[in-house]
Amino acid sequence: MKFGKEFASQMVPEWQEAYMDYDYLKTLLKELQSFKHKKQPQGAPAGGLKRKLTLYRAFSGLTQKHHHHHHSPTSPDDIESQPILVSSVNNNGTQSYETTFLMSTDEGGEYELVYFRRLDDEFNKVDKFYRDKVQEVMKEADVLNKQMDALIAFRIKVENPQGISFDKSVEMTRLASDIAASAAAMSAATTPAGSRSASKKAPHLEAIEESIHGKADAADDDDKDGAKDRSIQIEEDKPTKPKIKPMRPAPLEVLDRVKMNNTLETPRSTIKGVLKVPNHTDLSFSKENLRKVEEQLKRVFVQFYHKLRLLKSYSFLNTLALSKIMKKYDKITSRNASKSYMKMVDNSYLGSSEEVTKLMERVENTFIKHFSNANRAKGMKILRPKIKRERHRISFSTGFFAGCVASLVLALIMIIRIRKIMDHQGRTIYMETMFPLYSLFGFVVLHMLMYAINIYYWRKYRVNYAFIFGFKQGTELGYREVLLVSFGLGAVALACVFSNLDMEMDPHTKQYKAFTELLPLILLLSVLIILFLPFNVLYRSSRFFLLTCLFHCLCAPLYKVTLPDFFLADQLTSQVQAFRSMEFYICYYFWGDFKHRENTCRDSHVYKTFYFIVAVLPYVCRFLQCLRRLFEEKDQVQGFNGLKYFLTIVAVCLRTAYGIYKGIGWRVIAWIVSAIAAIFCTYWDFVYDWGLLNRHSKNRWLRDKLLVPHKEVYFGAMGLNVLLRFAWHQTVLNFKLSLHPATLATIVASLEIIRRGMWNFFRLENEHLTNVGKYRAFKSVPLPFNYDEDDEKDD
Repeated sequence: MKFGKEFASQMVPEWQEAYMDYDYLKTLLKELQSFKHKKQPQGAPAGGLKRKLTLYRAFSGLTQKHHHHHHSPTSPDDIESQPILVSSVNNNGTQSYETTFLMSTDEGGEYELVYFRRLDDEFNKVDKFYRDKVQEVMKEADVLNKQMDALIAFRIKVENPQGISFDKSVEMTRLASDIAASAAAMSAATTPAGSRSASKKAPHLEAIEESIHGKADAADDDDKDGAKDRSIQIEEDKPTKPKIKPMRPAPLEVLDRVKMNNTLETPRSTIKGVLKVPNHTDLSFSKENLRKVEEQLKRVFVQFYHKLRLLKSYSFLNTLALSKIMKKYDKITSRNASKSYMKMVDNSYLGSSEEVTKLMERVENTFIKHFSNANRAKGMKILRPKIKRERHRISFSTGFFAGCVASLVLALIMIIRIRKIMDHQGRTIYMETMFPLYSLFGFVVLHMLMYAINIYYWRKYRVNYAFIFGFKQGTELGYREVLLVSFGLGAVALACVFSNLDMEMDPHTKQYKAFTELLPLILLLSVLIILFLPFNVLYRSSRFFLLTCLFHCLCAPLYKVTLPDFFLADQLTSQVQAFRSMEFYICYYFWGDFKHRENTCRDSHVYKTFYFIVAVLPYVCRFLQCLRRLFEEKDQVQGFNGLKYFLTIVAVCLRTAYGIYKGIGWRVIAWIVSAIAAIFCTYWDFVYDWGLLNRHSKNRWLRDKLLVPHKEVYFGAMGLNVLLRFAWHQTVLNFKLSLHPATLATIVASLEIIRRGMWNFFRLENEHLTNVGKYRAFKSVPLPFNYDEDDEKDD
């Protein structure tokens, strides 16, 4: 793989705008190369570095040894031969670097001048971004330091409730030194780094050090003093710094100014928020609370360590990209500029800063000691989860079940044709009873197939769907796993259909076979049992994540609305027919005579009432979520979004009423309201959910940034979305089609699921681009403790 593709694949997706634009710089070098080829006389050797003795390079290094001339770094010959001069510039307190090209009068010099200007812009952008991010993590380190102080004190209080006096300061963990030391270190870190050794002296980076009292402390101080004396003897030219003694508060004194944050979102916390009850509670020293605090801080440390790893990767990748692009420049121009430029990069903050590396080591030590019982292997497994490997058995199983589905579909078509099943008298009864039962699994399988396609294209266009949805790292399902589940369920459902194609009752018993008639119910119960299965099998993390989001949707607006919650609620709005099928399951098997395929469901007033309820339930959940966000965020857009779902609720109710009661009056009203709701929803899809229809965008009528390189895809998706949005109007317009009403309803519901799958891709693309614009690559994790001074700052 070429470095440009490898570089792009290793980027943090949300930070991609902050990385060096390697491709553009490469384009500038290609223009320079083409110019040199045009100006090169015919028959002259190709441009590039002069390579002598190319036929005798079996042992390089000896043949030209006597040609080496040793000059001092400051010799006049070296200065004259340098094509560039890199200097540090201070603009309004901001340090940047500027390259002066000393050979602009040479042929093609204007191309090289443009290249170095753009190279400086890219490097200064990278250096500033990295510096800002390091400052952010240093501030977070101070906050985590205070949280660890409170945790250790909390542990002491829980384990020794009687207040036995003993020295537990050895357990105190420091993420950084005191505030004065932190400020001194940050001021030192932001000054130009002349060498790597200067950055190593920053006291702030002695993070998470274990403080020791008594004799051990004295011995440690003696060792430090001895080491300091030795370092002074070696580096006499460096100014000595006053030794800053880190602050060591008594463990239990910290608890006097600390309260616990109620970070768990529950209906009770929502009611307290409405009543404006403070979200902080006094400390309750119990083992249960200690366990909760430790779990919270563990998640905070894992997230913080992940951020440090990404920062380290950011620094390494950009430094490597700078080295690669400068080598390309040297090769094209036959100059030796990379050495001077990379020396500047090594001395810059990006190249010389070691704050992140040191902080990572201290975080590892603290996490291993305090959260994994000093088990390094266990702690590092949590901090650095292994990348999930693609298993061949998943691909094989997916292919096997896909083959089963294709074979069963072909077999069903052949049997129906050969036996002429659709000509039997029991066809109508079958379509009114068994077909709605099995169509439920068809809707679920189709939705999972669309989700698998979404995942494939999200990965292809580097949409960080796992971060957007908030999946636990390493537990997100890939498209292969989703295809495996969908094809597996589809194969089992088709096998049940295949064994339950009886159109006539047994002439001896005058009833259908009880077992085959119960197959749909058995399959549904099996799926529900697997979904709620507590054992760590069949993607338990993903199943529980789905159940949690589903519970939050059903309990709206009592839970804080997050993207996974309202995204799932939107999916449920496209599964109205599936909910009606589940209602029919209950009525058919509990109040009907399934042995004779007889039921009075559609004549029951209770069934008709719930027919309305299950149809509007997903829209009601989504409407309540919009009201919750309107109340919390004070955003008028959420109010209009709620209005959209309210119109849809009215339209669904009117269409359902027309389907039950008929009549020209119901038909006209249902058509008008459905048209208004469809127009409103379509406009909302394009403008707010997809971020399109921007007239002033550089991609006219789309948006400035597009992940799919072909604009036709977006215009085609918009046209298809309009057609599928209005497909539901067929239920009102009643086009004369030679299809059973159940078949027609299933086709229309399937088209809506396909439309939702298409909507999913562009909705998450727009969300991803929003995160990219804000460099939002991390989720905020709530902290367990709240200090009194934090409240004073907020006030």
